Amino acid sequence: MAQAPSLLLEYKTPPKYLKQPASEKYSDPAMAFPHSDWMREGLPIGNGRLGAMVMGDPLNERIQFNEISLWTGGANESGKYSADEPGGFGSYQNFGDLFITMKGMDRYENYRRSLDLATGIHTTTWTSDGVTYKREVFCSHPDECIVIRMTADKPVEIFADIEMRDTVGEPAPIQNRGSDGIYFNGELDNGMQYAALVRSHGCLSHPIPDKNQRRLAGSQLELRLYAATNYALDAEANFRSKKTASQKITEWSTGKHKPYDELHTRHLTDFTKLMGRVTLDIGAPPEGLDLHQRLERYRQGSQDPHLEMLLFQMGRYLLISSSRHCLPANLQGLWNDMNHPAWNSDYHTNINIQMNYWPVEVANLSECAMPLFNWIEASIPGSRAATQKAFGEDTPGWTMRTSVNISGGNGWEWNLPASAWFCLHYWEHYTFTRDEVFLRERAWPIFEEVCQFWLAKLIEKDGKLLVPDGWSPEHGPREDGPAHDQQVVWALFTHTLEAAKVLEINNDLVKQVRIARSKLLGPEIGTWGQIMEWRVERPTLEKSQHRHTSHLFAVYPGSQITLQQDPELAKAAVISLAARGNAGDSRRSWTWGWRCALWARLGMPSQASDMVRGQLTWNTLPNLLATHPPFQFDGNAGITAGMCEMFVQSHADAIFVMPAISTKRNWRQGSFKGLKARGGFEVGGSWKDRAARSASIVSQLGNPVTLRIPNIKPATIQVIPSEGEAFEAKRREDGTYHFQTRPGERYDITWKVTEAKVDR
Repeated sequence: MAQAPSLLLEYKTPPKYLKQPASEKYSDPAMAFPHSDWMREGLPIGNGRLGAMVMGDPLNERIQFNEISLWTGGANESGKYSADEPGGFGSYQNFGDLFITMKGMDRYENYRRSLDLATGIHTTTWTSDGVTYKREVFCSHPDECIVIRMTADKPVEIFADIEMRDTVGEPAPIQNRGSDGIYFNGELDNGMQYAALVRSHGCLSHPIPDKNQRRLAGSQLELRLYAATNYALDAEANFRSKKTASQKITEWSTGKHKPYDELHTRHLTDFTKLMGRVTLDIGAPPEGLDLHQRLERYRQGSQDPHLEMLLFQMGRYLLISSSRHCLPANLQGLWNDMNHPAWNSDYHTNINIQMNYWPVEVANLSECAMPLFNWIEASIPGSRAATQKAFGEDTPGWTMRTSVNISGGNGWEWNLPASAWFCLHYWEHYTFTRDEVFLRERAWPIFEEVCQFWLAKLIEKDGKLLVPDGWSPEHGPREDGPAHDQQVVWALFTHTLEAAKVLEINNDLVKQVRIARSKLLGPEIGTWGQIMEWRVERPTLEKSQHRHTSHLFAVYPGSQITLQQDPELAKAAVISLAARGNAGDSRRSWTWGWRCALWARLGMPSQASDMVRGQLTWNTLPNLLATHPPFQFDGNAGITAGMCEMFVQSHADAIFVMPAISTKRNWRQGSFKGLKARGGFEVGGSWKDRAARSASIVSQLGNPVTLRIPNIKPATIQVIPSEGEAFEAKRREDGTYHFQTRPGERYDITWKVTEAKVDR
């Protein structure tokens, strides 16, 4: 069995090797150094609720930590977008810092640092006075804590001072707890309680007089860091738990002491179960270079397919690390070192939070979608109240403003299609998993209410239904019927009708939706062959290098325009996308991922590949975090989603294997496995010498499969099931291959390579 590609982010240079480049000057002083060090040099760990940036300093380590629910603000009934107004929108907060100062050593050599994306473990090693030291840090989901262990390769005593600081506001009193811990707690003006505890294990621990520090000594040093708030994702409880933050920490930190090996094993078992589902192999890493050197060489034009693979897996890693508890990943996932971060580190509903979750189904992380659904449903009461306040008490259903916080509070501009776009995520979860209970009990009630909003909201002009006072985020004027809004509502109505068919529902609402969809204004082609962004042409805006490609929603993440069913509209989409360009305002963290997915769906592999290169060249930091600037998680999630569309597509009534792999450039050979396709399938594929070679399908539910393979038209393909006899599937008139599957069975598929065309 082939060994999985290395997922190590490796460095041989100590922290603070980079200064802020002149090209990235921020208008906000808070964005400047030292924040830039945190953003460039910190390596993220997380369990979905608790997370940290590990700085990797051998002698003076800083571990900056967050808890995803530590927010100011509240229900924000005013609708203003203010972080400071009591009960207003609020802002995500920096929780605290843990400092580890090594004693008895003042120099070191042989520095190495790595974050293993496969395991979620950060490791720092160095040598001092002939002794090699190792510090491991990981964030455990099973045991709800950050674990730190320091060891030496020789029998020596290790000494270190530890200090923990409250960074939420005014420093809270730090307390020594018992014989082995440091503890602090506090409360924000919105009633949000918070508490943190760091406790040592298996070593001597003494308080340092007159300081909020402890001195540790032992042949190995082990720490466990806990942090909690009294938040609960429950609107009826005013988003507060019956348990205090201190009670939660006591619950997690007391009881039977688990040895480090058990914590380590439990973490590995849990984390690798998710991360190991998908592998991508497109080349080995170059020897002798650490990651920031590789990134710099890449920016100068060097090829490094392994770096592109790391970027792909980084999106999956961050999603696992920031979306496994009650709240979904925010603008920065869950990593934040400021109390007034950019855009409050909120949930932006006009693309950003949606992009966070674009890869979740296809990249085989369906469980990680649950926090998104949980948050949406908990936010509905606040959003419903805000909707009725803005549009009238008799307004049915609900939608959201552009910015939403963790308490259902809406702020900034109204984003009318927000709730309709969220319905697409519910539908996608069903199409990939075929979980009919989820569709009936969770998705359908939301479909009904959001459709009611739009049936009441749409206006009719010249026999067509239009979204009133719509917007092409964040571009151009407001007007009736912009392409983006029309396409989102079309997706809502279409998937509602599809869900109704599955659930055998044909009530009055379904009949109204069916009529309304038939009258919706659809995509239109303009005078220069483009998809019209508005109902009237605005060439200067349409051809501008704007970061948003909102008018191409119908191509991706929607599926209203496909190459197979709408070739003329797809051609127009190519013209529109090319007009946006790749310079100026288009160089933003998340634009590359969206455009990568768009080019892939439009059958343009070289252009899709260019987007991967663009993100690594222009909007990727030395730790592989995407920068807008500043760091934004959607850039990492978006490029992973875009690359998934290069390897497998299943939105157009068939599984299209390797539809947009640009082997003409640097991916001359490679393989992947574990990506998901709609209908309950796991998909793999391989290519070599510029030709697709093989595919594999694992049928989880036993549904029939329809397969499309690029650039080949053999009369038959060979299908080899894991059980039973091999058979041939004949090519149908539409160029696809069809066969029945059995639940749990794997099917390996090959064809005559001589009949394949050389890649474009």
